[in-house]
Amino acid sequence: MRSLIGVTGQYASVDENLSATENLVIFGMLLGLSARAARAKSAELLEEFALTEAARRPLKAFSGGMRRRLDLAASLIAQPPLIFLDEPTTGLDPRTRNQMWDTIRRLVAQGSTVLLTTQYLDEADQLADRIAVIDRGRVVAEGTADDLKRSVGHQALQLAVARTDADRTRGVMLAVVGQEPGTTPLADGVRLTVPVEDTAAVTEVLLRLRESGIDVRELALAKPSLDEVFLTLTGHAATSSDDGHEADATPAEKVLA
Repeated sequence: MRSLIGVTGQYASVDENLSATENLVIFGMLLGLSARAARAKSAELLEEFALTEAARRPLKAFSGGMRRRLDLAASLIAQPPLIFLDEPTTGLDPRTRNQMWDTIRRLVAQGSTVLLTTQYLDEADQLADRIAVIDRGRVVAEGTADDLKRSVGHQALQLAVARTDADRTRGVMLAVVGQEPGTTPLADGVRLTVPVEDTAAVTEVLLRLRESGIDVRELALAKPSLDEVFLTLTGHAATSSDDGHEADATPAEKVLA
């Protein structure tokens, strides 16, 4: 079983007194690779995680993001079919986080199943084929990102128009969609937002606005965010709990297509 599983926990399991290369070579040999194969795999992973220039430096000189990348690299030496990642991008800068996302996508494309826990709901939205929302140790919802978004509300049509066109635009949206749109003031106009069940209504709204000579400055068809999903399902934000401590909010399960 151990040979089939890779794990990256919240805290780095690498040795700070050793260099990046030494850490990876030791992990490789513990997993049954020969010394030559372990060195080759070490060099490959260091390059993939942009750590080649720091390969000979002890981990004491590494930043938190560099340690996190090395820790993930160590769990991937054997390319296991099942990988557990416990909040792997916590504390990483945006560029390093995107690199980590690319690595996770590559692992799945190559046949690994990844079970990822995260409190960044945009991360779950980007990566997960299926998502389980856990609140205080209990699964409160499960499904694809689209399934979860549909469960709490419909997508919304957002239009930005000039203030002088606001009333006419509101009338068109009400006539087509059957609901009064919400209004948000903008510096140079207003934004009108109304939920839509059928995307055909969007086309109808735009045709009527064009016939009325109304210039649409911005157009967006937005689904509810996963933050809105979590708030609706649990009654609180994803990073808080009743006692004020962070909660492990959203495990995002990446399964094979």
